[in-house]
Amino acid sequence: MFVDQVKVYVRGGDGGNGMVAFRREKYVPNGGPAGGDGGKGADVVFEVEEGLRTLMDFRYKRHFKAKHGENGMSKNQHGRNAEPLVVKVPPGTVVKDDDTGEVIADLTEHGQRAVIAKGGRSGRGNTRFATPSNPAPELSEKGEPGQERYIILELKVLADVGLVGFPSVGKSTLLSIVSAAKPKIAAYHFTTIAPNLGVVETEDSRSFVMADLPGLIEGAHEGVGLGHQFLRHIERTRVIVHVIDMSGMEGRDPYEDYVTINTELKEYNLRLTERPQVVVANKMDVPESEENLKAFQEKVGKDVKVIPISAIARKGLRDLLFTVADLLETTPEFPLYSEEELANQHVMYKFQEEDKEFHLTRDSEGAYVLSGEKIEKLFKMTDFSRDESVRRFARQLRGMGVDEALRERGAQDGDIVKLLEYEFEFLE
Repeated sequence: MFVDQVKVYVRGGDGGNGMVAFRREKYVPNGGPAGGDGGKGADVVFEVEEGLRTLMDFRYKRHFKAKHGENGMSKNQHGRNAEPLVVKVPPGTVVKDDDTGEVIADLTEHGQRAVIAKGGRSGRGNTRFATPSNPAPELSEKGEPGQERYIILELKVLADVGLVGFPSVGKSTLLSIVSAAKPKIAAYHFTTIAPNLGVVETEDSRSFVMADLPGLIEGAHEGVGLGHQFLRHIERTRVIVHVIDMSGMEGRDPYEDYVTINTELKEYNLRLTERPQVVVANKMDVPESEENLKAFQEKVGKDVKVIPISAIARKGLRDLLFTVADLLETTPEFPLYSEEELANQHVMYKFQEEDKEFHLTRDSEGAYVLSGEKIEKLFKMTDFSRDESVRRFARQLRGMGVDEALRERGAQDGDIVKLLEYEFEFLE
């Protein structure tokens, strides 16, 4: 089964917890702090494996959780960093964030890697908190939670040339004859239900990869028919070979087919019009084809070069392949996303208020509810089993302006304040 789009969950590993420990040695005054830091949590890394051709494996495993960092130890021993979780993906995989739609990575080359979910940083041990005024702190941090997100994986096949056209115009037959590919061929619509790739070699030893894509119909860009699922695979091609059934045996007009398919490509992605297009008049072995070709050529004009072929009779293929190979030599690649776009994907060109450190609301029971990425991260990294850590967290909240915000909202002594699944009492 060919799978080219799937939604998965990824989570980086949590950082290891820092430790509170003291040394008991003769020449160390008061023992001295000796709690080590935790290890860094593992990243979830996607790596291109050229042997893969589909996202089929992700249908059976949709959750990827990296390992946590090791906790810190006594004698200032740091915990071990966790090894990255490496997930193999096929060439041509585009990774998008499911919530924002932003492109995280465009993976095209064998061995190329991208960090999809970052592991959390390590929690600090009590040695890190020692100061002249507090030389023996009973204070440490828990590890930072790892990044978690749902992502969409889209496979856009890597092919130099894409065959497009209505169903049953002879795309699969053409691919099977000019390459070693063995696509399924039959006398009914939608025989091709998945992209087929084949390596084509010309008589002068030039080679390129050609993809036979499922047939398009009118409205494909809006989701009509089968071909709309595979329009994305045309995006990476450098040359489009537009195959037209010039015999008219299906009862369609060749010129209307030509206009309809080009409209679908334009509506799906305007950048597809930048690709050079080779128009191929197929099934020229049928008697009516010559007359239809003349009428077609008059309608499209002299600017559009049409190459007549008969795939089944193997006629005209040499000229076609030479034309395509010549175009590939002069046509640059069309990257889906520039490096600058990927590097600056977080930049939004619109007015946006600065993210607040916390948000304060009230629930149906009248309790005050605190939320926000920063305040929730601080909460998760606080060790509430130690009084000194609790006092530090209270100072952090005060410094962020939480106490003042609660007073402005009318909070009184004893009112309930909620953060995540926990409840506190507000005290003046």
